[in-house]
Amino acid sequence: MTVVIGFEGSANKIGIGIIRDGEVLSNPRRTYITPPGQGFMPSDTARHHRAVVLTVLKEALEQAGLKPADIDCVSYTKGPGMGAPLVTVALVARTVAQLWGKPLLGVNHCIGHIEMGRLITKANNPTVLYVSGGNTQISNDPSPGYNIEQMAKKGSQYVELPYTVKGMDVSFSGILSYIEDVSHKMLSSGQCTPEDLCFSLQETLFSMLVEITERAMAHCGSQEVLIVGGVGCNMRLQEMMGVMCKEREAKLFATDERFCIDNGAMIAQAGWEMFRSGQVTELEDSWITQRYRTDEVEVTWRAD
Repeated sequence: MTVVIGFEGSANKIGIGIIRDGEVLSNPRRTYITPPGQGFMPSDTARHHRAVVLTVLKEALEQAGLKPADIDCVSYTKGPGMGAPLVTVALVARTVAQLWGKPLLGVNHCIGHIEMGRLITKANNPTVLYVSGGNTQISNDPSPGYNIEQMAKKGSQYVELPYTVKGMDVSFSGILSYIEDVSHKMLSSGQCTPEDLCFSLQETLFSMLVEITERAMAHCGSQEVLIVGGVGCNMRLQEMMGVMCKEREAKLFATDERFCIDNGAMIAQAGWEMFRSGQVTELEDSWITQRYRTDEVEVTWRAD
């Protein structure tokens, strides 16, 4: 059996998870929550991670019932993400790997989401929609996406917003600016409510995502869709994607907030796959990068 511990801290959540041959042994995490109306600054977020990381590490080992000697590999988020939090977690992972005498693995954050989704849902060879939106200046208590989702449930009137899809590309630029321009007038005149604006925002953005996902399925001949990333928790997105999949006689796979929101187990799972395929990260190469495209990763652990 191969046991891998994963350190995640690319944004406002720090998590440490342990995976043993596809089984999640532990997955504790902490979230840095700022005052309402404020986003999270990289330096403040890193300070939060430094303050709790050893506590979370202790919890991960205790919940798994393991000791450092039982760990085969230490994996950490190499990127993408915010620089200061990434550096903080990478430093801890490098230190732990050296103290325990274990090999080290730098993991792409996005690949972590995908591999965790495939593990939990047992999807075979899905078209993957990775949707994430944690880095924001909107109120982060408990998360901006969650707040919008709850308000949208109370909305019913659709306000037409910019809708831009070109092939497989979407453009969200201008949507929030448009809402800011029209919202004061429409709200003050009673033409719509804040709940209607949240409802319209979700319907517009998610329609764009469903459209490009369906186009990708058509191009690839795919009959499976896997939604991963923090926004993948949104039930309205899952509902809309489910309608499309039903029309195509395809299957929809999604996870709940335990695994779609940033967590350490997803880094451990991706690290487990990489380690089993013979990959390791030498200490001198164990840096971080804020920009780390998913398609820059050489996937050596899958034949498909």
